[in-house]
Amino acid sequence: MTDAVTEFEVKALEIDPADIADRIKNAGGVHVADRHMRRYVYDTVPVVPGKWVRLRDTGSGATLCVKEITSDRVDGTRETEVGVSDFDTAHAALTATGLTARAYQENRRSSWELDGVRLELDHWPLIPPYLEIEADSEDAVWAMADRLGLDRAELTGENTTAVYARYGIDLDKVTDLRFTA
Repeated sequence: MTDAVTEFEVKALEIDPADIADRIKNAGGVHVADRHMRRYVYDTVPVVPGKWVRLRDTGSGATLCVKEITSDRVDGTRETEVGVSDFDTAHAALTATGLTARAYQENRRSSWELDGVRLELDHWPLIPPYLEIEADSEDAVWAMADRLGLDRAELTGENTTAVYARYGIDLDKVTDLRFTA
């Protein structure tokens, strides 16, 4: 594994996905992929609030990641990530070590790229869709938000658990989060 890196990202909540996709296209963005993603979330040992292990099937590969939230700012998430060859085998290996998944989660993602910035239109069960803007620097995140005509005051650096809390859902207590249709 490599050293933890800082993620620079913000979310625009309750978006109209078609409108945002049009804004990205009109700005010169390129559609990369549409994916159905799934993940297992495990607590660290010992449990550390704001820190967890995520095994994710991205639809084109699988990754194992340790995530740590230090704040809700644009630079408030650190992660250490490594690719794994097989999602199900990695889950079996983690389980064999004694880790128990506290949750299974799914989301649907439409991935875009514009000038090196990653733009993810995310659909999660039970909440409205949102846009995630992720770049290699805080300045690049804010510049892209401005370019897409998004009000900075309306953007959040909150993680997905905090976004769910906005809708009265304690994601830490949801052990199976998947689409019903």
